[in-house]
Amino acid sequence: MTMKVSYYPGCALHGTALEYDESIQALSRMLGVEMRELPDWNCCGASSAHVTDESLALSLPARNLAIAEAQGMDLIIPCAACYGRVKAAEKEMLARRGTAAPKQSFRVLNLLDFIVTAGLSEKIATLKKRTLNGLKVACYYGCLLVRPPKVTGAKNHENPQEMDRLMALIGAEPVPWSYKTDCCGGSLVISRTDIVRRLTQKLFDGALRAGAEAIVVACPLCQSNLDSRQEEISREAGKRYNLPVFYFTELIGLAMGHGDAGKWFKRHFVNPAKLLAAKGLV
Repeated sequence: MTMKVSYYPGCALHGTALEYDESIQALSRMLGVEMRELPDWNCCGASSAHVTDESLALSLPARNLAIAEAQGMDLIIPCAACYGRVKAAEKEMLARRGTAAPKQSFRVLNLLDFIVTAGLSEKIATLKKRTLNGLKVACYYGCLLVRPPKVTGAKNHENPQEMDRLMALIGAEPVPWSYKTDCCGGSLVISRTDIVRRLTQKLFDGALRAGAEAIVVACPLCQSNLDSRQEEISREAGKRYNLPVFYFTELIGLAMGHGDAGKWFKRHFVNPAKLLAAKGLV
């Protein structure tokens, strides 16, 4: 039986993060999930509206929530920034409704939580075609997926484990490290690139010290920031950074034998082909 959910891709997954969207769609089909894109959705206002206009910051995600309520299915949001804005709007709208109002008929979930709570981890374990043995990864959640916990509802916002468990499930080795929820500076990529370079270099150094050979993410802003900055940081630091940055859905798709995995990886700034070949994974 096909599971049906509403899907809010947000602006990035229809632009700079096409490989994230494609890997999500491929994975959902393999797992028997129908991701129904929210009709006539709009930008959630992340990184702009909420720092300039309080009314707009609420109205943009609230409109998407109203559309989702009309659809009557759980709403899945893969972008951490979008998820944070929609959850903040959800909390505000529920407060305005008051306790006497009917309960909201659907849940707002980030993609990681959906996979874990919908029992899809077990399906992944059953359907995987290969294990990613020997691949050491640093699972990076970023600052928006789990924080603030009073908005996201995250039970372990300092040391989340969902992505780590999924990577272990497909045979990769998630390394313990201290920066999995630190900020990468995604909201400052235009205004303060000096701060962004400093924050991302700290993440690269932390991952390398922990023994990671790649970083795994669940956010298009984090992926773009970490993947695209390595060359300029290498020039500035005087040492070479060459860490592939994967979406977690890409690696699950690879483990499940999806034929488009190679196409997704070719869109990355840091080409993971050499690393994957060394592990016998391509």
